[in-house]
Amino acid sequence: KAKDQLGFIALFAKDQAGYANLMELSSHAFLESGDTEPPHVPLEVLETHREGLIALTGGPEGPVDKAVYQGQADLARSHLDKLKEIYGDRLYLEIQRYGGAKASSGERQLLKFAYDMAIPLVATNQCFFKATGDFEAHDALICIAEGTYVTEDERRRLTPDHYFKSQAEMVHLFRDLPEAIENTIEIARRCAYCPQTRSPILPQFVTDKNSRSDEDIAKAEAEELRAQAEAGLKARLKEFGIAEGHEEKDYWERLNYELDIIIRMKFPGYFLIVADFIKWAKDNDIPVGPGRGSGAGSVAAWALTITDLDPLRFGLIFERFLNPERISMPDFDIDFCQDRRDEVISYVQEKYGEDKVAQIITFGKLQARAVLRDVGRVLQMPYGQVDRLCKLVPNNPADPVTLEDAVNGEPAFREAARDDPLVERMLGICKKLEGLYRHASTHAAGVVIGDRPLTELVPLYQDPRSPLPATQFNMKWVEPAGLVKFDFLGLKTLTVIKKAVDLLAERGIKLDPVTIPLDDPPTYDMLKKRETVGVFQYESAGMQDLMRKAQPENIEDLIAIVALYRPGPMENIPKYIAAKTGAEPPEFLHESITPALKETYGVIIYQEQVLKIAQVLAGYSLGEADILRKAMGKKIKAIYFGPMENIPKDIAAKTGAEPPEFLHESITPAL
Repeated sequence: KAKDQLGFIALFAKDQAGYANLMELSSHAFLESGDTEPPHVPLEVLETHREGLIALTGGPEGPVDKAVYQGQADLARSHLDKLKEIYGDRLYLEIQRYGGAKASSGERQLLKFAYDMAIPLVATNQCFFKATGDFEAHDALICIAEGTYVTEDERRRLTPDHYFKSQAEMVHLFRDLPEAIENTIEIARRCAYCPQTRSPILPQFVTDKNSRSDEDIAKAEAEELRAQAEAGLKARLKEFGIAEGHEEKDYWERLNYELDIIIRMKFPGYFLIVADFIKWAKDNDIPVGPGRGSGAGSVAAWALTITDLDPLRFGLIFERFLNPERISMPDFDIDFCQDRRDEVISYVQEKYGEDKVAQIITFGKLQARAVLRDVGRVLQMPYGQVDRLCKLVPNNPADPVTLEDAVNGEPAFREAARDDPLVERMLGICKKLEGLYRHASTHAAGVVIGDRPLTELVPLYQDPRSPLPATQFNMKWVEPAGLVKFDFLGLKTLTVIKKAVDLLAERGIKLDPVTIPLDDPPTYDMLKKRETVGVFQYESAGMQDLMRKAQPENIEDLIAIVALYRPGPMENIPKYIAAKTGAEPPEFLHESITPALKETYGVIIYQEQVLKIAQVLAGYSLGEADILRKAMGKKIKAIYFGPMENIPKDIAAKTGAEPPEFLHESITPAL
């Protein structure tokens, strides 16, 4: 959109240079427009980033059409001259028709311009919804977005004709301008570029003034990682000693095994970058969490002070974090003091460059309750009535209920729709809008760091509530674009702990949370009494009740309680408590997996236990077991059940009951 509100034009990338320019233009529109103006691109910026782009004049919302329909033919001609100067033979003059209207005087002027100036025509149709029946729902969506009401006269409106027309409909609509239809094919053929996925791109951690090859840099980073990890492990063992049941050689063997995998998978830079900003935070007295998630299973991470948990002490498995048999980026979840998290991100910006660091965009969807409230507002329904309907939708953030299921499961919904036509209309609109994106925001923790200006890899967006730009690609798509996500989580509990430590220091009591013993009897007495208000993860009423029943006696009990208290595992809580308290004997499915389940009284609680069971019972490597674990977690049945459907066919062919079938003679040797 031009800065002086000339209007909109449409740009398409015809090649790689065009795609790069599209990213630059889109980023410029959001990053440089300021808070007081809508996102826009000045004409001089369009000129700078013209290469590889096909331009359309924008239709009714474009500068040319606006000038024509305002009776300013000379101004329209001037706009066309400028656009043709920028894009040359890559400029097309758009013609749009809605409502079945015949050519107007304005359209005739546009056609005259096209023929006089040798600018090809193209027939276009802005489709905002799938079919004409969706018009009312989309009209309500416009009101939701712009804070208006459906009944208002002075607001933006479309027509029922702004639907996704078929090829036949478009050909019929522009039957008098066949060249305008033919040019849609020409434009499609001229666009010959598709963005390619990239391998993970990270900034160089080890650098010097001499230019070196990628191989030299990779070797230097591997050496740096190994040196830091070995020095770190020596310091850790000196400070914390060796876990019961292990020897010092176990740590060194595990570290060398992990480092070999990390280096082979080309991730030393990732570990060094994470270790660097965590060390900076700790050196600047910014509280950092001890580690959470699969990253806590890495001895290398423990040695680098990325985590503060001894993986051997807690039986954690490295392959759950980094699987040599399934190439994917490692992902540390790092907790920082909520009040000072931004300082760590600022350090990263300063170290790697402000144009190389950004947050990740997220898109808020219209879920059942939200869409009811939004649609109720734009229809100007009484707040109390809308609120009562919203409360009929079960509130389950972990597994949100759809509006369709809520209506089907709640008779009061159907009664309200039957008794009030406005409620029936509201529900009809809501069902069509549910699941659509409502607004853009930024990921609570995700930050990407590149080795070049990020606009060369992805377009950027500026959230007005954040000083840091964000990628226009969400978390699912930044990785294929080559960017690596780093999690900077802000945790209120760390802030509370830090304030408590500072207050104790004022009274002459020095306390280091990292060195607090895990076997303090008075602490467990407090937990058994359910005195857990303000204790992270243990303060809810349900958790307090579980603590009373489970009577935790050691850190392993506390870990198990947290792992059990979530959807899914909760159904095993009675069995766990019964076995722990001696009310029932623990059950082990097979003697070979007893060691893996002894700590949790025969109840499978942890993902590490799934890996060990698959290793013992099925002979899987830990890498293969991790693939099974992920398939179970995401309910991807095909990965671990898929081949079973071929068992009858295999047996029939093997026993001679049926002849074997080969799809082609070329693959017979393989099958």
